[in-house]
Amino acid sequence: MAARYRVIYCLNQFFGGLGGEDKAYQPPQLIDGALGPSILLERLFPDIEVVASVVSGDNYLVEKTEAATGEIIALLAPLFEAGDDKKPQLLLAGPAFNAGRYGMACGAICKAVQEHFAIPTVTSMYLENPAVEEYRKDVLIARAGEDVMAMEESLKNMAGLACKLLQGKELLPDRDGYIPQGRRKNYFADKTGAARAVDMLLHKLAGEPFSTEYTMPVFDRVQPAPPVSDMSSARLALVTSGGIVPRGNPDRIEAASASRFGTYSLHGLSAFTGETHQTAHGGYDPTFANEDPNRILPLDVVRELETEGAIGSLHDSYYATVGNGTSVANAEKYGSEIAKILLADGVQAVILTST
Repeated sequence: MAARYRVIYCLNQFFGGLGGEDKAYQPPQLIDGALGPSILLERLFPDIEVVASVVSGDNYLVEKTEAATGEIIALLAPLFEAGDDKKPQLLLAGPAFNAGRYGMACGAICKAVQEHFAIPTVTSMYLENPAVEEYRKDVLIARAGEDVMAMEESLKNMAGLACKLLQGKELLPDRDGYIPQGRRKNYFADKTGAARAVDMLLHKLAGEPFSTEYTMPVFDRVQPAPPVSDMSSARLALVTSGGIVPRGNPDRIEAASASRFGTYSLHGLSAFTGETHQTAHGGYDPTFANEDPNRILPLDVVRELETEGAIGSLHDSYYATVGNGTSVANAEKYGSEIAKILLADGVQAVILTST
């Protein structure tokens, strides 16, 4: 039987079978053999042998990145003290899909391990995972589907890319299914740039397919809503991505890569105070926001406008999440869900604050 590639596999607490959010702060632990998705990976790729699995809570890794990756390095060190025929050859992490915290954890582990042990690493994420922008230049990121429904396809893509990497084959983003790292390679083309540009133009005019040599970024454009004609009769709502939540953060909204938004009552409140509310946001100094949460979400001023008759009424609840590292896809989902609630209540205008 031919020698198999010896692989370390990294998972978060959920895919590692430890639990859900209740285990999100679980420190790293090393487990012999395959676990969770890597069991399927071995079935799909008989050339791969998962010699050990690292399982850790994604919150633990995101909030204590340097310490957590150091713990993982220490756990893995004995594996690299074996003979050359026993040492791990590769580390795989994920797929993280569109889960921001899991993506950040996978990226941090891959970067730390490849730098410390000088072995290749590969992770797998959805293109809009916030960790992609953070780690794509340092870590090879295979393209994954948006959620766990794409597990098998994402595993195949990640492992196929890893095998080519170990075999020393030349890799190309479009062909080999990974997210471009922004690297350019010089080569001699058969035609000059001018001739290639004219060829592309002719294909475009003829309605024929062609491939650009420089893909431009795509920016979403939203048509602004028309102005409210009479604010004195309008119903207004408050929404924030600045993380203003009741004291204790009852919904456990994450400090980065938020996986949810919260809905909180404004009944009986004329203003926020530092005793009743706080910020859950991890992307700015919370001192002034915790001292006076109205600095982020101006309930005090809006109540004054309501009393003066400058606005008709205020929606009974406000909605909050954390924008720090939150993916575009998740932000769009939260916005859509909140908008449905507001439209059903007859809200005509929203004050949307950030940081």
